[in-house]
Amino acid sequence: MTADRPTPDAPLKIGTRGSPLALAQAHETRDRLARAFDLDPAAFEVVVIKTTGDIVLDRPLKEIGGKGLFTKEIEEAMLSGAIDLAVHSMKDMPVEQPAGLVLDTYLPREDPRDAFVSREVSAIAELPQGATVGSSSLRRRAQLAARRPDLNLVEFRGNVQTRMRKLDDGVALATFLAMAGLNRLGMAEVAKGAIDTEEMLPAVAQGAIGIERRADDHRVAAMLEAIHDADTALQLAAERAFLAALDGSCETPIAGLARLEGGTLTLRGEILRPDGSDVLDDKAEAPAEDGAALGREMGLRLLERGGPGFFDWRG
Repeated sequence: MTADRPTPDAPLKIGTRGSPLALAQAHETRDRLARAFDLDPAAFEVVVIKTTGDIVLDRPLKEIGGKGLFTKEIEEAMLSGAIDLAVHSMKDMPVEQPAGLVLDTYLPREDPRDAFVSREVSAIAELPQGATVGSSSLRRRAQLAARRPDLNLVEFRGNVQTRMRKLDDGVALATFLAMAGLNRLGMAEVAKGAIDTEEMLPAVAQGAIGIERRADDHRVAAMLEAIHDADTALQLAAERAFLAALDGSCETPIAGLARLEGGTLTLRGEILRPDGSDVLDDKAEAPAEDGAALGREMGLRLLERGGPGFFDWRG
């Protein structure tokens, strides 16, 4: 690629949220593009955009709109031409993009597991009876409630640093983060350990970075092709089709993880009542290229098993 190469005087603008993790992901994207095309990193400008989800921290996500809260302002900036591409944590992404935008580039996936984080205890099993555990994730809270109904589960939002301060302040005895985020921040030591996926199935697309662009921007499309990871794309095709079939949002506790071995893709899926009183799971495999169909079929199966109102809160 020689024509229309970005330069320090006319940089390619990369949009991102402003948390340390979001910036680390944007810088990883910039560095991969710079290496792929032998460009000065200064040929890329990282543009921080505050989203509603970053600004409103005193209420649960389900009360202020769900997943789109972390993407709306960034996508508006891209559609207006203020930025050229956007870097997202895929677990935060709605399954559909606004008209005019496409999400078809993924970096190699990091560790998809959840991390157990506490200053005092080393694992879920060690939490004392009635301990307070913080999490903003309905999925994690439902999984914990199913396994340990004795625990006191409280809302716990904010970036890694904010959550660690809350632990230090005694707001909760333990919390959970994504191992991928800790690894990308060089903070793996914060975790007491990664939780096996058999014990706690992660969020759909956890550990994956996606790059969104304008559908008609062929220059950016050609550049992104050089850093795209096909294996991650196959995994996410299955997981996000599973989520789409369930109409998943921040208000629905859903977990899913695809593994690729050779040409075979194995998908595990799980849905839970928000109070943890019922858990339904499934596992299936198919040729890798049929992952989207596999995910869709699994989602519909679980939806049928759960029946109407499965995700409703019980009073």
